Amino acid sequence: MSTDIRQLEPKSLWNHFADLNAVPRASKKEERVIQFMLDFGEKLGLDTHKDHIGNVIIRKPATAGMESRQTLVMQSHLDMVHQKNDDTQFDFATEGIRMLVDNDWVRADGTTLGADNGIGVATIMALLSSKDIEHPAIEALFTIDEETGMTGALELKAGLLTGSILLNLDTEDDRELTIGCAGGVDVSATGTYEEMDLQNGFSSFELKVKGLKGGHSGMDIHKGLGNANKIMNRLLYRFSSLYDLRLQSVDGGGLRNAIPRESTSIFFIKDDQLDAFAESARDLFQTIKKEHFTTDPDLKFELDSAKAKNKMMHPQTQRSFLRSIYACPNGIYRMSPDIEHLVQTSNNVARVLLKDGKYEILCLTRSSVDSEKDDLADAIRSCFEMLGANVDTSGSYPGWTPKPSAPIIQTMSNVYVEMFDEPPHVNACHAGLECGIIGTNYPDMDMISFGPNIRGAHSPDECVQISSVQKYWKYTLEVLKRTPMQS
Repeated sequence: MSTDIRQLEPKSLWNHFADLNAVPRASKKEERVIQFMLDFGEKLGLDTHKDHIGNVIIRKPATAGMESRQTLVMQSHLDMVHQKNDDTQFDFATEGIRMLVDNDWVRADGTTLGADNGIGVATIMALLSSKDIEHPAIEALFTIDEETGMTGALELKAGLLTGSILLNLDTEDDRELTIGCAGGVDVSATGTYEEMDLQNGFSSFELKVKGLKGGHSGMDIHKGLGNANKIMNRLLYRFSSLYDLRLQSVDGGGLRNAIPRESTSIFFIKDDQLDAFAESARDLFQTIKKEHFTTDPDLKFELDSAKAKNKMMHPQTQRSFLRSIYACPNGIYRMSPDIEHLVQTSNNVARVLLKDGKYEILCLTRSSVDSEKDDLADAIRSCFEMLGANVDTSGSYPGWTPKPSAPIIQTMSNVYVEMFDEPPHVNACHAGLECGIIGTNYPDMDMISFGPNIRGAHSPDECVQISSVQKYWKYTLEVLKRTPMQS
């Protein structure tokens, strides 16, 4: 499959992407890809080292005639989100990504592709290995664990980098120049509950919510995509308000930064209510499918008899559990009053797991205003403390405040207009980029983020557009030539 990828232009970039995608690189399990990058830099004879946390820095001197330009820090993250369809047989720990060319797009076979942020990594690798591309001095910064904690950026020490401009290659629309982003915080609710023996006269069922698009919980949160955890909870809440429903387990979602696509629950319904329950279920399934038809046309519900152990959640605890998730905010919380169309604050109910007397609910709360981020996190905390859960906040990282007057922003805007006869969209985004974190230790560094068209990041629908990569590559090469002079 990767043979077709290696024939695409620019070949250097695509070949490096294919090499990278052969290396398993889950967040917090980047040992192999770290070594891969160290071997890559050392084989080129470039100054290469790893810092204390695992970030890799590779330095390449300026080409002839470019020595007087400002040093560029070119930055991408090494880890990728590991998500696959339920019916896809794939082991992320041992297998390389199986890539396919689909007309003008490259996608994976039932898994995430790793274009986020592998295309950025491959771009920098192509520049480092090049012998005929003009560029100023480059400090290539490959960070770790961006997707699940921003650990690499948070642990990056002051003084390691000398560059005055940082180009982050982690934006997913080739018309956008991103100059600011949201911060985030993880909110985790955990607890225990008493399991009870189920009395006679009940039948067991397994309910699955599946077929949702999912996506990036920052970049896609404005699209109104269905959240499997919230849909499942809506169903359970409604059924339990109409019938004697006894809940045994729920398992939905996965990574905090991915909008959950699937959820499964096991519950019991009283035997003398089965006919009415079946009719209600059919009606509610159709209602929810109609509501989500535009955003999630493949949404499916599967309701089947199940073999289940004779245990259930206490009805009173069940009621509080379903109510707390129902009350928890999900999706857009507030739009920016200052920047048109920008989501300012949001929450993603990313993971709901209830089983064997324990539960956990995991959320990722984002905002470009730190005080509002904290306020929403407190609101979520209140929802789950009323359940009696232990609620923790962790992994907080700051937003990135725009500096629209920075010379590199004007330079890159001008280059874009010259090359493509239209202005770029200079904006801030709702995703969590590493620039804001890096800027805490490098406050004088000017930063901008850009990249090619990537769609469906953090889901098995992830794909990257071939023609857009070509456009982005040519643009990057021209930007390198126009890097501002040293002051």
